[in-house]
Amino acid sequence: MTQIWGIVNVTPDSFSDGGRFFDPAAAIAHGRMLREQGADVLDVGGESTRPGSEPIGAEEEIRRILPVIEALAADGAVVSVDTYRAETARAALAAGARIVNDVAGGLADPEILEVVAEAQAFVALGHWRGPSADMYANAAYDRIGAEVAAELRDRSEDALAAGVLRERIIVDPGIGFAKAGEQNWTLLRQLDEVRRLGFPVLIGTSRKRFLSTALGEDASEQRKDLATAVTSAFAARHGLHAVRVHDVASTRDAIAVMEAWEGWG
Repeated sequence: MTQIWGIVNVTPDSFSDGGRFFDPAAAIAHGRMLREQGADVLDVGGESTRPGSEPIGAEEEIRRILPVIEALAADGAVVSVDTYRAETARAALAAGARIVNDVAGGLADPEILEVVAEAQAFVALGHWRGPSADMYANAAYDRIGAEVAAELRDRSEDALAAGVLRERIIVDPGIGFAKAGEQNWTLLRQLDEVRRLGFPVLIGTSRKRFLSTALGEDASEQRKDLATAVTSAFAARHGLHAVRVHDVASTRDAIAVMEAWEGWG
């Protein structure tokens, strides 16, 4: 069964919902709504990783997310913290998070892998080739599926060397990160390269810019949510571990329809 990770952005500048849930009370309410809609995991982040965004620092990141993580974890929700900083990960795990979702896969702050190991937490290792401010500078590939898989193998080996348990490693091919337009579609078609690593695979396509190559540049948020739900159903059909989405309800429905069509359950 493919998990649905609901996105809770406690930021003023995320690419799709920046500012909407910046207030902790609004973020907590949003997380609770996503859980009611069927989210298996609530992925809480305090810093935007959209292309061109600038870092904010651990102190501000922690200030933003800690009240949200504490409240949602107290509800019994499975909480993931979306951060690439060891200091933030340590604070979030102490506050009740169970998963560290590191888009940088340990490259931005290698100590984060030791923090995960010490806490015996789960970690999602993202494919990453540099910070958001200049992420497209390294968007050059000859065989994107094989190259992303090889780089994720390196990230997983670093995690294992730091003491992270193999069964607690998830890999994320980093759709939209150092990948432009058609490169993302090619990577999605070549995800078997990543699956062959033997780790659960998480993908995040939600509302991302590359969807416009299918929908057109003027696509509304609602249309992008529909497109995301379609990619989620494909992900479930191919046995991926989890999808990370803004709109949980549409993704839940798309997966349910796919399962009914296939005769699952």
